[in-house]
Amino acid sequence: MTLCVFTLIATEFMPVSLLSPLSQDLRISEGLAGQGIAISGALAVITSLSITRLAGHLDRRILLLALTLLLALSGLIVALASDYLTYMAGRALTGVVIGGFWSMSAAVAIRLVPAEQVSRALAIFNGGNALATVIAAPLSSYLGAVIGWRGAVFSLMPVALIALLWQAVALPSMPVDRAQPRSRSPLQQLRSPQVISGLTACGLLFMGQFTLFTYLRPFLETVTQVEVSTLSLVLLTLGVAGFAGTVIVGSVLQRGFYLTLTMIPLVMAGVAMLLILSGHHLWQVTPLLAIWGLVATAAPAGWWAWVARAFPDNAEAGGGLMVAIVQLSIAAGSMLGGLAFDHAGWQITFVLSATLLIAAAGMVTITARQARRI
Repeated sequence: MTLCVFTLIATEFMPVSLLSPLSQDLRISEGLAGQGIAISGALAVITSLSITRLAGHLDRRILLLALTLLLALSGLIVALASDYLTYMAGRALTGVVIGGFWSMSAAVAIRLVPAEQVSRALAIFNGGNALATVIAAPLSSYLGAVIGWRGAVFSLMPVALIALLWQAVALPSMPVDRAQPRSRSPLQQLRSPQVISGLTACGLLFMGQFTLFTYLRPFLETVTQVEVSTLSLVLLTLGVAGFAGTVIVGSVLQRGFYLTLTMIPLVMAGVAMLLILSGHHLWQVTPLLAIWGLVATAAPAGWWAWVARAFPDNAEAGGGLMVAIVQLSIAAGSMLGGLAFDHAGWQITFVLSATLLIAAAGMVTITARQARRI
């Protein structure tokens, strides 16, 4: 499952570092090429809200294998695309896999490990996310220069096929109990105040994160004034710290679940404000970004563990809601950050990020109180 997560995240974001050669080859603008990211996000939202109903009583092992095969197919379509429409079709299939896979991740973890190990299992899943964050962008950029953007995209196909074969051997059958009523629609789960406050907290966290993170590179280039080689080193430091965060977050969550979920956005908000004060000094910016990576990359593991707690009997529907909220929040945060960055300056962008993150911490506190009442 972790290998599949790595392949999925690498596939999702690989076009970011390949936009220039991709757009030149397909004879489209970089903006149009970038819409391949947008369409995968849109299809992820749609799939996450509908896959539980569409899958019905299908064995979840078979569904996971089908999604992994579809992931390999989507990469092949993109790598062989001769026109823009084919490229977008491949990216749309990637979005279907994103929505389907992440929607089921918490439910699968619940079925694979004992209840007390679910947080750790989800942290291991997200280790694939962190690893992809560390190496996907620099590796795809390097491979794009050596073997072309098509070769870089195609290079993920063997990894997807290995993940498919590994899952086929390792995953047990996970049939759906036909005696149980079919899962409710994800939107029907919004009747619970705890669910509403928890999803709001999660949404605010991802909005705050991507309000800042999306514009981290122009901040480093224009404010900190780093060169390209130094920029890569700073981003690598952030990614390595993030990987470390996913390794330890499972144990930390077991010791203080809601305290950890509260502290993550507060620490990120503190980093955002400190970056305003020290943004011109590389020796201060680098450790601050390492702290950001440590907690921000670990945050998804915490919120997927929350899904397992909040939806113990309907984790697939809860996962569908979570994917939809995360994808929409990432888009909203990037848009808000972009408007602020262009029209008000980078300092206001960072203040906006910190404000959203503090609000997220407040909503986590409300969620924790509601959870204690149940």
